[in-house]
Amino acid sequence: MIEVKNLNKSFGDEHVLKDISVLFEEGKVNMIIGQSGSGKSVFTKCVVGLHKPDTGEVLYEGKNFLEMDIDEKTEIRTNIGMLFQASALFDSMTVEENIMFPLTMFTNKSKAEMLTRANECLDRVNLKGVNKAYPAEISGGMQKRIAIARAIAMKPKFLFCDEPNSGLDPQTAIVIDNLIRDLTYEMNITTVVITHDMNSVIEIGDNIMFIYKGEKWWEGSKEDILRTDNKEIGDFVYASEFMKTLRNKLA
Repeated sequence: MIEVKNLNKSFGDEHVLKDISVLFEEGKVNMIIGQSGSGKSVFTKCVVGLHKPDTGEVLYEGKNFLEMDIDEKTEIRTNIGMLFQASALFDSMTVEENIMFPLTMFTNKSKAEMLTRANECLDRVNLKGVNKAYPAEISGGMQKRIAIARAIAMKPKFLFCDEPNSGLDPQTAIVIDNLIRDLTYEMNITTVVITHDMNSVIEIGDNIMFIYKGEKWWEGSKEDILRTDNKEIGDFVYASEFMKTLRNKLA
């Protein structure tokens, strides 16, 4: 569980985040949505410690991350898995080396133990037998699954996903959505997903927060979001013709 209380962040005279409070539940897919420039990425960077908030608290399992010493922060960070928008695999490393990378950085496991864990993760994302391939030799969807395998290599308690379906075709996006959801439930992870993809929100979103101009504007479930009368979130959710058609059917 991650709880954020009264988070504020400014850059110069620009007040980017305005008193945001939210609870990200364990074993749930918690989604952050909003227009480009609304503050989603800055908010997430504050939560994982890449930006220091001006005021507020970020509680990991009840402990304030912002008040921890270096050792305590390191322990939290080793329990965080990250799935980056462009996968961020190392081109010069093989698939198994990419997955083993966090294990080499943060554990004292032997090479054999790390290889066993890498194979377990590859098996879980349904990619057996690609150990020796390089990222450039495989598809974008496979790269995304390898990035997920790397993100769970350390058996994290917390998983952050930045636009996990970016650049993927609809069928592959569904595979990635289902994988994120299933891993969240199986491993009881606190998962936080930043996305613009309303298909993902409707398919796997358990809790959804809408940020608008730096404020938490709306919060609810995927069922609630289709029926809200909030104008700003309505404009965001029903921006596409597909979603407008769905709204008309629900009306």
